[in-house]
Amino acid sequence: MAADIKKLISEMTLEEKCSLLGGEDFWHTKAVERLGIKPFMMSDGPHGLRKQDDKADHLGINDSIKAVCFPAACATTSSFDRDLIHYMGDVIGRECQAENLSTVLGPAVCIKRSPLCGRTFEYMSEDPYLAGEMAAAYVNGVQKHHVGTSIKHYAANNQETARMSISAEASERALREIYLPAFEIAVRKAQPKTIMCSYNKINGVYSSENEWLLTKVLRDDWGFEGLVVTDWGAVNDRVKGVAAGLDLEMPGNTAGNDAMVVQAVRDGRLPEEKVDECVERILKVFFDFEDNREEQVFDREKDHEIAARIEEESAVLLENNGLLPLKPEGKYLYIGEFAEKPRYQGGGSSHINSFKIDSALEMSRAAGRNVDYIKGFPMDKDALFEEDLKKAVETAADYDAVVIFAGLPDIIESEGYDRADMKMPASQNKLIEAILEAVPGKVVIVLSNGAPVEVPWVDKGVALLEMYLGGEAVGQATDRILFGEVNPSGRLAETWPLKLSDNPSYLNFPGNARRVNYAEDVYVGYRYYDKKGMDVRYPFGYGLSYTTFEISNLRAEKEGFKDGETLKVFADVTNTGACTGKEVVQLYIADRTDKVDRPHQELKGFVKAELRPGETKTVEFEIDTRSLSYFDEDLSDWYAHTGKYLLLAGDSSRHLTASCEITFTTEKLLPLHLDVDTTIGELMADPRTAAVVQQMMTHRGALESNTDGISGDAEQDAAMSNAMMQYMPLKSLISFGVMDREQMESMLAMLRGVIG
Repeated sequence: MAADIKKLISEMTLEEKCSLLGGEDFWHTKAVERLGIKPFMMSDGPHGLRKQDDKADHLGINDSIKAVCFPAACATTSSFDRDLIHYMGDVIGRECQAENLSTVLGPAVCIKRSPLCGRTFEYMSEDPYLAGEMAAAYVNGVQKHHVGTSIKHYAANNQETARMSISAEASERALREIYLPAFEIAVRKAQPKTIMCSYNKINGVYSSENEWLLTKVLRDDWGFEGLVVTDWGAVNDRVKGVAAGLDLEMPGNTAGNDAMVVQAVRDGRLPEEKVDECVERILKVFFDFEDNREEQVFDREKDHEIAARIEEESAVLLENNGLLPLKPEGKYLYIGEFAEKPRYQGGGSSHINSFKIDSALEMSRAAGRNVDYIKGFPMDKDALFEEDLKKAVETAADYDAVVIFAGLPDIIESEGYDRADMKMPASQNKLIEAILEAVPGKVVIVLSNGAPVEVPWVDKGVALLEMYLGGEAVGQATDRILFGEVNPSGRLAETWPLKLSDNPSYLNFPGNARRVNYAEDVYVGYRYYDKKGMDVRYPFGYGLSYTTFEISNLRAEKEGFKDGETLKVFADVTNTGACTGKEVVQLYIADRTDKVDRPHQELKGFVKAELRPGETKTVEFEIDTRSLSYFDEDLSDWYAHTGKYLLLAGDSSRHLTASCEITFTTEKLLPLHLDVDTTIGELMADPRTAAVVQQMMTHRGALESNTDGISGDAEQDAAMSNAMMQYMPLKSLISFGVMDREQMESMLAMLRGVIG
């Protein structure tokens, strides 16, 4: 087909080629009918299809076709299960074929920098490795059906406030280590057919015309082969965009920009070859769909049940006071309108017109549970019905347990704006406190929310089940988990701080209307909390089960490895409890070379394993040089120092129960910038110059005299002298009379010769 596409391009006029670089309407690309090029349709839907027939919009205001709403990414990523999310992608890919959709706009992998981001429910994790692995699995699942994905929003779209114009001011190291790796992993492991560039600027340059982002990093460094499409309305200057690596502008109404590209080519400001490259990438994606159509039926009933099974694997049990699982023969009181009308998805462009919706109340009654219900509070506003509250408090003692369904209303979490705080509505907290006082030790709380919330009552003895935004079948999943038909196995893909002000972005979120400073740099999420040793409500990777596990005997296949090699690592996990369950074994790596400032440890592997009571399994990981590396801005590449690294395994970033040490060796050397401001410590640390400097230091009498006799202890004075000289620039050798300027220039020339 590649030769045919090139032939098609050669037969197009310049105007026809440029027209293909912009959409026809809200969801379709343009056609070139005389050459048989059809319009192709895309659809929102990281967790289900939002195919709109008419009156199209991008924010979920108008209805779309009836579809199946799967759990949102805040939930599915908590499964820590690559196979599960691959299967979800597989199902969505089949649905796209059935509905004639060439591309689904997802997944969304922007990092959860702050719990206040209005779109956090749609994003995967605070950790780029986890987000990338899960995104790659989803992309491979969808694209096995020749349906394109559009991984988004590339890049640093970590807030809704002023998202269409704000500049994310971040170091290259922070971008490379935190905000870009999820995209990189997906590109390298799955090659998404499209990547959606974000609205915002990065360090002053719009993503849609950022050559460093769209070409240098995406295509040259990572080898991306697909097309770059804008977020809807994200073009600032289309000519600059095409020159930078942008392929397709969406939505429609692009005739003016099409004409600007035509004129730029005719004026010689834009090579026509650039336009040809864009057209070729666009046609490759859409012809791959057209040439590989599948006969599929969108079986909504079947996919609804699949959505329920996915949510069962994603829910996180945060607390258990012994009440869960509930005994089937017990009598229970459900409180809160979420029990009757579940909040199962977020607002905005991902909003699904759901095929049907299961509530926990409905599903519990259908299963024959002995359940009564009191509204307690409405789900859509901060109000409390005193009569309901009074009745609940008065009658709560008549039940074996009270299950309160709480969370965040739709109005609080949505695309387009950020949350003001981490609080739940005051009415809900008031009701929870009252019930806890009335029946202490008999309260279960089920949460529906897309991001962490403050839980001021949690230390009073509750069972707490986090369902996140669990899709249209969340009620079925909730009932089965509450009553022990499913053992919860989700783990948090984000840290829950005790309070908002603990978050590392607190002083720099959301910035002002022009820019937001990513001052926390690489210290996002658990990287910050763990480095500081700060108390958190729930750590990254945390989650309880109805059984217990032990993770032990972490070992590597050999003591170390070097550049270009991989290393297999193994750990044992045992079910030490009384029922079958699933544990997520997490592998973290800690740099013990002390050569550069780095997080305390970072996630570099995870495996989810199912075990029967008493069963032990060995899980396997594989790490490589990149697993140990940080991004060095001077080198402009990834780098791992020679030395010791600690491998740690456990069930959260704060509970690592097994460890082993390995040695890594590299012959790669960092750049050494030589001038009069280079310190003696830098020269001593570099194997190319250490011997030369050591010889020079034998003649450092004038320097030693500055510290001799300070303490009266010769050994201590020598140590102090060495410490001071670590940070002493070479120009100080002139100041202290060790050498003159001519000798300094001669020494610098010699050192430059040594390092080549």
